[in-house]
Amino acid sequence: MFALPVKQVREFTPEIFELTLERRGYVFTPGELAVIYNDGNDSRPYSIASGTGEDILRFLIRRMDDGAVTNWLFERQPGDHIRISTPYGYFRPGQEGPPEEPGVFVATGVGIAPFLCYLHSGSPRHRPTCLYGVRFMADAVERDFLETHTDLRMAVSREDIPDIHYGRVTDFFSELQIHPDTHFYLCGLDAMVDETAYWLNAQGVASERVHTEVFFSSDERTSSE
Repeated sequence: MFALPVKQVREFTPEIFELTLERRGYVFTPGELAVIYNDGNDSRPYSIASGTGEDILRFLIRRMDDGAVTNWLFERQPGDHIRISTPYGYFRPGQEGPPEEPGVFVATGVGIAPFLCYLHSGSPRHRPTCLYGVRFMADAVERDFLETHTDLRMAVSREDIPDIHYGRVTDFFSELQIHPDTHFYLCGLDAMVDETAYWLNAQGVASERVHTEVFFSSDERTSSE
């Protein structure tokens, strides 16, 4: 267990914010999560969004109306100490298969976090494809960075934006070129993860080339991305 000081709480939208902690020697692998505790000992797991070479830890967090942990974290001030577990997990974006094939990333909402961690930790030999779905364009985190480092395809489901696909991230499936060595990494809402995994299976993609991390259940969210 670590107790790390808060460096910054940055609000992107009324629902999405970034929690930044001083790293102080915390070691992790891209794709890993950490459990974060509030002062009442409630806890939730969050994927690390910062790169392994940064001297800070960053987490993308969506506030929940009744979220005992998320609302408490949003109210933290610089210098406050937060308890955080050692990192864990087996989701490894871009780290399966041949190095020349970084794979396809599919994310909804703050499920983009482990992909940002991977991309901030070093440049892949080839640009991965990144399918990123959000409800509103303001929900899209680090869009410019993603456009620079990936073949980014954005989908916005609740706002019609010029030159941006209006709909769900799964609408891009018909455009995907599936190669024998391609690995797929899915992170976000369980409904998206399940639908994508089912579609890939129907295309003949082996289960060992489909890697998943679920951030939210459909029971907690009523929107599609």
